[in-house]
Amino acid sequence: MTLPDTAANPAGADRTFQVDLRGLVDLLSHHLYSSPKVYLRELMQNAVDALTARHGLEPAAAPAGALGIRLYADGSVVRVEDDGVGLTEADVHTFLATIGRSSKRAEKIAEQRGDFIGQFGIGLLSCFLVADEIHVLSRSARTPDAPAVEWRGRGDGSYTVRTLPASSRPRPGTTVTLTPRADAGEWTRPAQVHALARHFGSLLRHPVTFDDGTSGPGGPGAPVNPEPAPWARTYPTPGARSRALAAYGEEVFGFKPLDTIELDLPAVGLKGIACVLPEAVPAGRRHGHRVHVKGMLLSEQAEEILPEWAFFVRCVVDAESLRPTASRESLYEDDTLAAVRDALAERLRAWIARAAASDPDLLARFLQAHHLAVKSLAVHDDEILRMLLPWLPFETTDGHTTLDEFARTHRTVLVTSSVEEFRQVAAIASAAGLGVVNGGYTYDRDLVHRLPEIRPEVSVADLDPATLTAHLDPVDRETELAAAAYLARARDALAVFDCDVALRTFQPANAPALLVDSREARHERTRSQLAREQEGGLWGDILGALRQEAPRAQLILNQLNPLVRAAVAIDEPELARTSAEALYGQAAMLSRRPLRPAESSLINRSFLDLLAHALRKDS
Repeated sequence: MTLPDTAANPAGADRTFQVDLRGLVDLLSHHLYSSPKVYLRELMQNAVDALTARHGLEPAAAPAGALGIRLYADGSVVRVEDDGVGLTEADVHTFLATIGRSSKRAEKIAEQRGDFIGQFGIGLLSCFLVADEIHVLSRSARTPDAPAVEWRGRGDGSYTVRTLPASSRPRPGTTVTLTPRADAGEWTRPAQVHALARHFGSLLRHPVTFDDGTSGPGGPGAPVNPEPAPWARTYPTPGARSRALAAYGEEVFGFKPLDTIELDLPAVGLKGIACVLPEAVPAGRRHGHRVHVKGMLLSEQAEEILPEWAFFVRCVVDAESLRPTASRESLYEDDTLAAVRDALAERLRAWIARAAASDPDLLARFLQAHHLAVKSLAVHDDEILRMLLPWLPFETTDGHTTLDEFARTHRTVLVTSSVEEFRQVAAIASAAGLGVVNGGYTYDRDLVHRLPEIRPEVSVADLDPATLTAHLDPVDRETELAAAAYLARARDALAVFDCDVALRTFQPANAPALLVDSREARHERTRSQLAREQEGGLWGDILGALRQEAPRAQLILNQLNPLVRAAVAIDEPELARTSAEALYGQAAMLSRRPLRPAESSLINRSFLDLLAHALRKDS
């Protein structure tokens, strides 16, 4: 920005900003636009808006689709020509030389802003990302026998305007010509210009052609958008339509969709498809969607068009009423976008409902890949819950199965609060005939607890350690008395872990011990221990007295296991202690929970002690 002359502006007088155009272009290139390639999109967008204005001015003489856009690039220049409404000399001074002023806001056109893609009046500046000079030749369709007007704008902020004879441009419209800088070749080579034109304009409603100079002067050029959008075409059969939409989705996204869902929201002029991903994706990863506005590609990463739970689809849509941001590379978050997001979410719910009602094979393949997405939706959507909860897969003591199958054999369903708790009890619970579901995965515990809403005959309860131990058979009194000395030594050895020891019989017999403990109990014991260490005197004594009320772990030894029967018969105190520590360590490892440092040390020590005892015995 340059400072105005103070002599020409006495104190207290109004002053105007002086714009450093080079600084502004640098700002656009580094902060507004994601890449220099947007220059072609901006030129094509201006051309489309000019054609729209021409049609509004002369609906009979210039019907929509009859006039077009012609692109030319031969390596030395890039040219974009349209048959649009054109500019007068006054328009050139007003709109091309004033940053932020848009012709779409002028006169009656301002009443029809929704018909235009661009709204911000800064798009032409993007051409300075690849060229130092912009040449515009235009002739207005608003004024009969209007002369042609030439405007040359330069990156230093200067420009020239001159009027030319009408013969220099026989028809109304505008031609923008750029002479690329040497460092802009990546974006201005003929093949790249053609590729960018197809990338941005493949769904435009006006015909667009590209010429690289090889077809000779006045050549027809290659069509950029030879066909309308696939959802706008007619097909001989519904099956042919479905296959065509799936093929388009595969072409755009690079994967063969599990299914395609047609999207149609007439209120906002939105049409398109949602392609169901054939494989699962992590819940935290959101795929962007391809969004066009009035045929022009706006973004390939528009996450905001769908809710977060819909990460099992990727969409390509074309809309009339969505509002782009100033960069025209994302959508403006407003009430219209929120309504569109809700409406598209409802279309996805309806597709799931149809699959559940009429295509069980498709539903099974969908749930196999995307059960986590459906679970996240079912937690908050009662309709989806009623439809799909019985069919969702869960990890249970009967293996991976649906809740519907599981509820047929277990009228009482127990659910764990963590994965490690399920792994601790799964084998023993299964042998005892208990039906336990792993509730440690995201959404699973909440969903299992809602099963009675769908299956009233089934009851669901959280798995309590007492519930499991109640199903383990006690040993006879004689056996318990014989093992009393060993159990006492074992309790003493494991007291450091707040762990009790009991002797029971349970299946499977090859399981020597079961460690019953919960994450909540461990946290509570840790909290109590810290409190005791921090408090002394009277409070320490009180907390010590309350220690017995804190939840304790329980190591349950299996009398049916030969190793346990041999261990409880040990008379040597140190060996008995070591064997108890080894059984605890083995049970802790089988629970697959993280081991505390003291437990890791115990496992190593007990192994080495048992090894040393065996070697002494053999020597």
